[in-house]
Amino acid sequence: MIVFINDHPIRLVGPKAASHLTSSLHQQAFTDFDRILDARLGILKEDALQGHLLILNTTPATIDKILLLLQKTKASHLLSITLGCLDKDACETAIKKPFKIIKAAGGVVFKGNKMLMIFRRGVWDLPKGKLDDGESSRQAAAREVEEETGVRVSVNERVCTTWHTYALNGSRILKRTKWYRMNALDDSRMAPQEEEDIEKIGWFDQRQIKLNLANSFSSIRYVVDSVSEIANQSIDK
Repeated sequence: MIVFINDHPIRLVGPKAASHLTSSLHQQAFTDFDRILDARLGILKEDALQGHLLILNTTPATIDKILLLLQKTKASHLLSITLGCLDKDACETAIKKPFKIIKAAGGVVFKGNKMLMIFRRGVWDLPKGKLDDGESSRQAAAREVEEETGVRVSVNERVCTTWHTYALNGSRILKRTKWYRMNALDDSRMAPQEEEDIEKIGWFDQRQIKLNLANSFSSIRYVVDSVSEIANQSIDK
């Protein structure tokens, strides 16, 4: 599970994956982190939230402390946290507990080699939105894409699931979004949905996508990377 808290990626892994990271056979993995801490050996402090951080032996109490620190500070030098959980299910429950969960779905839409992106509230994004009552994630993803962009699509495989936090009317929200790869069927009525604060939309090639992602969210970069990874795996096969 990966959760984007204040746009910081927080990845939760179980004991087996944590052991893999710290095994003497995989010392190269240590170069992926700027700092490695053991939650049993000390109190987690604000100054630890820097670079790529690995925290071993994480418990729900550790999660509570991290959430409190991230609520109190901007952690502007933090790039990511990987949590090696003693009980992954318990840690996932703990990280969700303080938030109201909203379910959403979105699409990564392609027309040939170009991808659809929207510009909303000053950043580049992908079309997505909340599920209606009784609606499946696939149905919601297609509906939201058409509502926000005017593009009619066919829905293919699920790419990934993201969780990201934000504040709304004083509530702390954790949005779960299921992402699907899509193909454009008809973009003759393509237009930004202004009531959703979408200023512009367009089809972009790989070079333009990279430029757009420099002004986007970490969660959106993760989704685009996941699409590329799936495509590369298909080529390798």
